[in-house]
Amino acid sequence: MVKHRESRPGQKAAGGLGAKPRRDMPGKPPAKPAHASRPAKPSRDHSERTAEPRVAASAAAAPERPLIVRNGERPPERVPVILESLGAGDFHLIDSGNGLKLEQYGPYRIVRPEAQALWPPTLASHVWDNAEAIFTGDTDEDGMGRWRFPREALGETWPLQLLGVDFLGRFTAFRHVGVFPEQIVHWAWMKEQVETAKRPLKVLNLFGYTGVASLVAAAAGAEVTHVDASKKAIGWARENQALGRMEKLPIRWICEDAMKFILREERRGNKYDIILTDPPKFGRGPNGEVWHLFEHLPLMLDICREILSPKALGLVLTAYSIRASFYSIHELMRETMRGAGGVVESGELVIREAGLDGRTPGRALSTSLFSRWVPK
Repeated sequence: MVKHRESRPGQKAAGGLGAKPRRDMPGKPPAKPAHASRPAKPSRDHSERTAEPRVAASAAAAPERPLIVRNGERPPERVPVILESLGAGDFHLIDSGNGLKLEQYGPYRIVRPEAQALWPPTLASHVWDNAEAIFTGDTDEDGMGRWRFPREALGETWPLQLLGVDFLGRFTAFRHVGVFPEQIVHWAWMKEQVETAKRPLKVLNLFGYTGVASLVAAAAGAEVTHVDASKKAIGWARENQALGRMEKLPIRWICEDAMKFILREERRGNKYDIILTDPPKFGRGPNGEVWHLFEHLPLMLDICREILSPKALGLVLTAYSIRASFYSIHELMRETMRGAGGVVESGELVIREAGLDGRTPGRALSTSLFSRWVPK
């Protein structure tokens, strides 16, 4: 179930419109026990999605390309927008609290750290203790840990489904499970755009990770280009494609630095109707390239605008692990899209607790900032 709820002007959006260090790497505090309270910061670092260092965009290694001076009016705005999910397919958030979250992924209940869950849990402790998998060890964003299986040992992967697409859940050393379900709201939006466009659409998925978004887009009828600098992540994406018997769908799997790729696409004049971009705060490439979100994001968005098609349907940016308001990326998006018309809507992605039955709404857990340009 996906809800699109817009707060009235002047209202504060739910979940705290502040920083989202879900992928914070430098300057981390000492590790704390899994059940200890933690600062109100989310939890995800793209550079730590796999056990190998990776970055899918490194402007430092790319040829210099100045920002284009944009003219015209900035697009109108819709703020704050809260995109809320109560779960979908094989996923829902059961409960949260004390710096942890209890999630349902197919047949498994999983406990993972969640710094923003400052409140006490709703469900009894024995429900949490009986989860099939619990992430333990270093609970910092760039810290490795291990999975504890209270009932029985589980394999590394297991089958899941979201939005009609089959893929593999995966227990990684960095707490992640192969999919980021807060993105369901963006994927559902993209799926609808592709299915109702009445024309072939080209989708570019930058920092594509294990490819769930790419498979959703391709299954809906889009021609997809998936870019990620991690060979391991690309391998996982291809496994997901094979699991769903989707090998014949038009997906290009590109293992490359994202900035280098989009610069080349700009030079070649290639265009896309929808661009999804989900960059990390910080990362390091295989040749020592360095990506810093605050330094390189303006250029990345500038290039993305240039490779949008004349009839583009959207440019979607999500941002984690940054100590900033959503307004920082919102105003950047509006400046980038000067003269393009349309509207820029920005705010937060939240997942609402759904209880043991998956249908009982509870508290909203903020997960990330986002900004999205759409043509109307």
